[in-house]
Amino acid sequence: MNIRLHHLAASIMLIASSAGFAATAPSAAPTATVHLPPGIAWQQGDVDAAFALAKTSGKPLLLYWGAVWCPPCNQVKATIFSQQAFKDRSSFFVPVYLDGDSANAQKVGERYKVRGYPTMILFKPDGTEITRLPGEADPDRYMQALSAGLNAAHPVKQTFAIALKDGAKLTRDDWRMLANYSWDTDGDLPVPEDRISATLQTLARHAKADHAPAESQRLELTAVNIAASGDPKQSSTLDKAAALATLHQVLQDPKLSRDDFDALIESPADDTTYLVGKGTPGQRDLAKQWDAVLTRLAADSSLSTTDRLSALDGRVNLARLDTPKPAPLAKPLLDAVREQVAAADKATTSAWERQSVISEGAETLTDAGLIDESDTLLKSSMGRSPAPYYFMSELAANAKARGDKAAALDWYQRAYDASSGPATRLRWGANYFAGAVTLAPDDTARIQHVASDLLVQAGQTPGAFYGTNRRALNKVVTQLAQWNKGGAHDSTVKVIVKQFEGVCSKLPAGDAALATCESLIRPVKV
Repeated sequence: MNIRLHHLAASIMLIASSAGFAATAPSAAPTATVHLPPGIAWQQGDVDAAFALAKTSGKPLLLYWGAVWCPPCNQVKATIFSQQAFKDRSSFFVPVYLDGDSANAQKVGERYKVRGYPTMILFKPDGTEITRLPGEADPDRYMQALSAGLNAAHPVKQTFAIALKDGAKLTRDDWRMLANYSWDTDGDLPVPEDRISATLQTLARHAKADHAPAESQRLELTAVNIAASGDPKQSSTLDKAAALATLHQVLQDPKLSRDDFDALIESPADDTTYLVGKGTPGQRDLAKQWDAVLTRLAADSSLSTTDRLSALDGRVNLARLDTPKPAPLAKPLLDAVREQVAAADKATTSAWERQSVISEGAETLTDAGLIDESDTLLKSSMGRSPAPYYFMSELAANAKARGDKAAALDWYQRAYDASSGPATRLRWGANYFAGAVTLAPDDTARIQHVASDLLVQAGQTPGAFYGTNRRALNKVVTQLAQWNKGGAHDSTVKVIVKQFEGVCSKLPAGDAALATCESLIRPVKV
């Protein structure tokens, strides 16, 4: 998937590579500098104070939860928050930015069941959640979704319940709000996780019956993307015939395919496999039709550079259905990849947009089998990035893909060393730890060192056992358990567990974080 890349002129010094772990000195780094487009009266940090302001002013509140390194967050800054239309509209609500590395940000994120960056939630002045706005939409669709939310008679989940009833009658704005809802950032949907896609298909059927064809199509396409995601929790069986009928209608109509471009570029290869089966004649026919649409979208100047690259990557992934790695793709497609990525690199000067464009371009090159060229793009772009450690992680993945374990570990380490901000450092440290366990399982000293450093950071980080912080630490524990399978590293694990218990013991009695901390370490106690 391209668009949801877990993807400002700040110069961050790159930390030099070292031969071994001993040179690593990853102490807690300062929170990354917040950079936002001018012209918007963002409230920052204190969410409760912002809600008090909203209540006093009678204005809705828009909470934007993001991170400096996140490519789609930077895409939102470049393509939506920088637009005058959004700046003008921002006077009608209280805009709040909560950086994932700010104090207690992860605890606040957990309060609102946030699952990823960027998340944008619109609230009533009294704090009632109205809707969640899409992080991967173009400016026009985003503004439509925002307007629908501001004009909504009911919160989206109340509207959702009404829409599920047979014979549902809603306004066009109600259907628009549902069709553009950010389903993937809501960790508290009122349906079982394995029924989300089937439920969206039901909404699509009801929207069509209620004379909202565009919203019906979008809901149907979203249902397919979720069902085809490969997540076992999203394995609901859809009415594939109905989904295919909608898909063919959209693919055959240039206007419809442009309107729903973000749904079409998300995961075309997975979608074709899900809908018609892998390696079937039906898949080849559908892939050919889809490729023609993606070719048009990749050249559509009304789309952002990142979106055009995502369409190109969709073409690459469709081609991989018949030409799996490491076989080379056809020369015309490789030439198109090289030319479009090079043009995007040259034309993109905004630091915000580059964080998204370079990440997408590098991924497209890698998917096309041009890993060395992907490396070159990433290395040449680090000096212009607000978060070069993100590109270093992509370099680590490239090295791993080519089988160079030493280089992959070196890039994982360098990315961790260069990362900035408490939540970011825990996330990148967990990635480095996982890389060490996977690529160098016999390097006990390195593994113990990284785990120890992460636990020191956890002990110094407010909200270490909430949100993405908790998930990072859970990743470490999971990897630790796999590494010690059969008790091969009991002595090292005992040392790590003792340090983990020391972190837990310093948490206040009765604090929910204490129970979380203790439950995290329980599976690896020996």
